Amino acid sequence: MSIEIVVPTLGESVSEATVASWLKKPGDAVERDEPVVELETDKVTLEVNAAGAGTLQEIRVEEGESVEVGTVLGLIGEGDAAPAPAPKKAADKKKSAEAEQAAAPAPAPEPAEEKEVEAEAGGAEAIALPAARKLIEEHGLDPARIEGTGKGGRITKEDVQAFLNEGPRRPAPSTSGGGTPAPEARAEGNMIEVPAYERPSGAPRPQKDREERVRMSKLRRTIASRLKQAQNTAAMLTTFNEVDLGELIAMRTKYRDSFEKKHGVRLGFMSFFAKACVQALKELPAVNAEIDGDEIVYKNYYDIGVAVGTPQGLVVPVVRDCDQLSFAEIEKTVGDLGRRARDGKLKIEEITGGTFTITNGGVYGSLMSMPILNPPQSGILGMHKIQERPVAVNGKVEIRPMMYLALSYDHRIIDGREAVTFLVRVKENLEDPERLMLEV
Repeated sequence: MSIEIVVPTLGESVSEATVASWLKKPGDAVERDEPVVELETDKVTLEVNAAGAGTLQEIRVEEGESVEVGTVLGLIGEGDAAPAPAPKKAADKKKSAEAEQAAAPAPAPEPAEEKEVEAEAGGAEAIALPAARKLIEEHGLDPARIEGTGKGGRITKEDVQAFLNEGPRRPAPSTSGGGTPAPEARAEGNMIEVPAYERPSGAPRPQKDREERVRMSKLRRTIASRLKQAQNTAAMLTTFNEVDLGELIAMRTKYRDSFEKKHGVRLGFMSFFAKACVQALKELPAVNAEIDGDEIVYKNYYDIGVAVGTPQGLVVPVVRDCDQLSFAEIEKTVGDLGRRARDGKLKIEEITGGTFTITNGGVYGSLMSMPILNPPQSGILGMHKIQERPVAVNGKVEIRPMMYLALSYDHRIIDGREAVTFLVRVKENLEDPERLMLEV
């Protein structure tokens, strides 16, 4: 009896996925709960595991195709994988080869140029994987110009993306004749196009090289849609403040080594900011609430989203029940979620259901920005670059490590007084980190 490989429930508001890659091929042995195929949604990449042991019997949906929840991707049959054929002895191989050669008719001679064209045109297309073939067709590319790095020279999706980003690798110039290598030229109609790296100064660049069109990924389309939704729906405002991180940096420096030795994790800034936000959220519950129709939903738990930039786009994994976690537990959780976000290994439930978000543009050098809300949340805190600046302290000018903070909020539910008070409380907690320890 065959076991179906089915697209599982993909999570909140996700109904469609794309088959990213098959981890097994027909005939391979499969263990129970072993990953068989990877799916890419507009939020994460997830693996589909085998519901039982056996042999991958059939693949019904190829890589690059879109599927819905419940679609049967393939079948697993009973039994082990088919054994590899026993190797023939050398003498048998020799006899077999001689017999085949004697029986085969001599091929008709072909012009060398024709054979080369056929090999170039047919071979590259044949070894392009399905996901790669889809990209090749979308962009009207010539597969013969793409260098394959997959098994047996197969062209992978990554090879096509690299080709789109960088263009084909230039062949080594011919040095026959002992002179300086001449750039290769390509004739098109009655014109000869000189490669761009040898183009005379001031000559116009070909139109096809002036722009590049790449289809948006599901994740990028979702990001665009949600950000536009936030602008269209919420009455979004931003308030700013600045914080002196001198005391916090001194405490972190003093206990950094002993903290890492005891807990096995580096003491960063995110745990302090998360704790500071939780304290302020408890005092100003509207910042931790959301609007549902004509009702306000106040949350009595504190699931803090931490925005992470990845090669695929921005994702916001959630640190659950942040008020109940220690500094070490927050640092460990944030580090683990960040690594898996960049590797595309997050689960759906790990990026949904947050009540408030923190984003750190300072890691990219941003000095000040206005973060956009993460719907349906009503508040988001923007961290920025720590920069030494001259400030007045007790009537004297001192150089202090300062950071601008920004709170974007939904004015439909949060009044200006609450927004400003929230940001002041975060500032006070960070400037006097002992408050965080004592929760006062």
